Amino acid sequence: MAEKTATAPLAQLTSEMTALKERFGDAIQPAEYEGIVVANDKLLQVAQAIRDDLGYDYLSSLTGVDYFDKGYFETVYHACSIARGGGPLVFKARTPRDVAEIPSVVSIWRSAEFQEREAYDMFGIRYTGHPDLRRILTWEGFAGYPLRKDWKEPYYEQDHKPFDSRWPGGHHVPAEDRAQFHDNVTVSPETFNVESFTPEAEQLLYSGIVPVPGGNGHGMHTDSVVVNLGPQHPSTHGVFRLVVRLSGETVEDLRPVMGYLHRNHEKIGERNTFIQNMPFTDRLDYMCSMSNNFGYALAVEKLMNIKPPERAEYIRIIMAELTRVMNHLAFCGFLLNEMGAFFTPFIYAFEERELILDLFEMASGSRMMCNYFRFGGVARDVSDEFVQRLSHLVFERLSHKTDEMENLITTNEIVRSRAVGVAVLPRADAISLGAAGPLLRASGVPYDLRKADPYSIYDRFDFDIVTGTNGDVYDRYLVRIGEIRQSIRILKQALEQLPAGEIQTGKKAYQARVPAGQAYGRVEGPKGELGFYVVSDGSPNPYRYHVRATSFINLGSLTTMARGGKLADAIIGLGSIDTTMGEVDR
Repeated sequence: MAEKTATAPLAQLTSEMTALKERFGDAIQPAEYEGIVVANDKLLQVAQAIRDDLGYDYLSSLTGVDYFDKGYFETVYHACSIARGGGPLVFKARTPRDVAEIPSVVSIWRSAEFQEREAYDMFGIRYTGHPDLRRILTWEGFAGYPLRKDWKEPYYEQDHKPFDSRWPGGHHVPAEDRAQFHDNVTVSPETFNVESFTPEAEQLLYSGIVPVPGGNGHGMHTDSVVVNLGPQHPSTHGVFRLVVRLSGETVEDLRPVMGYLHRNHEKIGERNTFIQNMPFTDRLDYMCSMSNNFGYALAVEKLMNIKPPERAEYIRIIMAELTRVMNHLAFCGFLLNEMGAFFTPFIYAFEERELILDLFEMASGSRMMCNYFRFGGVARDVSDEFVQRLSHLVFERLSHKTDEMENLITTNEIVRSRAVGVAVLPRADAISLGAAGPLLRASGVPYDLRKADPYSIYDRFDFDIVTGTNGDVYDRYLVRIGEIRQSIRILKQALEQLPAGEIQTGKKAYQARVPAGQAYGRVEGPKGELGFYVVSDGSPNPYRYHVRATSFINLGSLTTMARGGKLADAIIGLGSIDTTMGEVDR
């Protein structure tokens, strides 16, 4: 990596970056390829200026990079402006690997809390001043920091695929028999006693949410108690945990605990070649694989400086908007299920979902793990039958079925009593916490990347941004219903404009030649902004591959939404965020 980036071009400073350099002097330096590098002793001052003076009030992404050969870690920040839109302002902070400390920016952007914890968990970078710096996707006793370049996983073979050892002489030998590291998981000592063991993670977790004695303000003496919901609990779907401090039925505090599905998707992504990562993106939000493909394709296409043909662009938009419709319909069914309605909503939601999955299967050969997008286009063209079925669905069926579902739900007295005024997320909190998608727009923030920072050919379509006013569960439902209707508008236009022609720029290849550089590709997925930060050193494999996981960051809003409400409402609030745990944990 060091040799290939030693002569890397320096980023061109924008007028805003130049203004920062004039103000802060040598504390601001141009970074390689994009953005600026900020000296640690000035980081908080610069970050404050970026937010307050330049108007970048929304921290979209924060992640780490291990430049092992250069001897330092880098934290990369992408800050955006809600009011102006446009692309993110990129700035970076560096720390020597043997020190690994960078000031926390949580006091400036609350969305940094989970993201700094993840960078600490994966790289061991300590963010000084962070209010709750604990591991978040692995457990406190995990040995090492898995995204460091010198960390080797159990049964490690090589740094990059394809592994040379997989077919020596045409004979296959199991990987665990070949690996020199073998099963290198740290084993607890023989003196370990499970009965008396209290994990450090639990001590840290509970110390911040301890019960407090006192009354409830109504003349009855009660003590607050701490209750665990999950991970073995239906309301948290078996892979997520809520630690809740209760006074009676009222939530005083709440802490999400995740990582039960963590498999280090990003480490796998750095082992894979660029193209091998495409089917891995399907497994993130497995309800929305087409949108996942889209975001990753955009990031790599920026590095390759290529653009898909016109027909491929339209097909991509069609697949992305069908995914949005399918996701939001399923959301309506799941939300009512959280409220106790089991069958009727699923009949409406999942029948339409199956018809959309039929189309995905016609195009890609798979219903859920589609692996359909390619760098510079899509894997295969859609047929005339696909277009006919889609036209029937878009022009004749979906609007009618959405009306039926809304008639069933929107004015329902039980739904309104359980959703109106419940799990409120105020506008300012939504922005600071990095909420995205319908969760953000339901709080009255008209921010949608399809208009704020248009990608692909979204600037050609006429559609509206749907927003709420109260930021409660009911508004989140209404926003999604409105977005279904807007997606149908886009789909109609896309079908009417769909051109003939090629679906791939250049020849199909099993190996992508990606120049050295860095890029952040992002899409407005059904759940919000899904971003991919990719660093290339010119080799066939990504040097750094990071997913800005929508569901993961959106969960940071749950504590604010739940405090002061009832325990049952916290469950509905969780459902109204619309998370997929495969994307949360990765």
